[in-house]
Amino acid sequence: MARRRVIVYPPTATGGRRVRVDGCTAYSLHDLSVFLCHAGIQGLTEVDLAAEDPIEYVGELIEWRGGGPNVWER
Repeated sequence: MARRRVIVYPPTATGGRRVRVDGCTAYSLHDLSVFLCHAGIQGLTEVDLAAEDPIEYVGELIEWRGGGPNVWER
């Protein structure tokens, strides 16, 4: 699995969150998991991303800004 840092920025005024992987905007955990897969980070499901106590590499991989995985609207 690739070890690169992913930053999920705060929700925008129009909804969704910019994700620094490929400059994409995710509107849900599903979108984020698809973007990560396309970036070569395989095997992370919505459940993995939303876990209260995420598996270790998810916590090291993703930096959430302006709210955690359950915040997608301003």
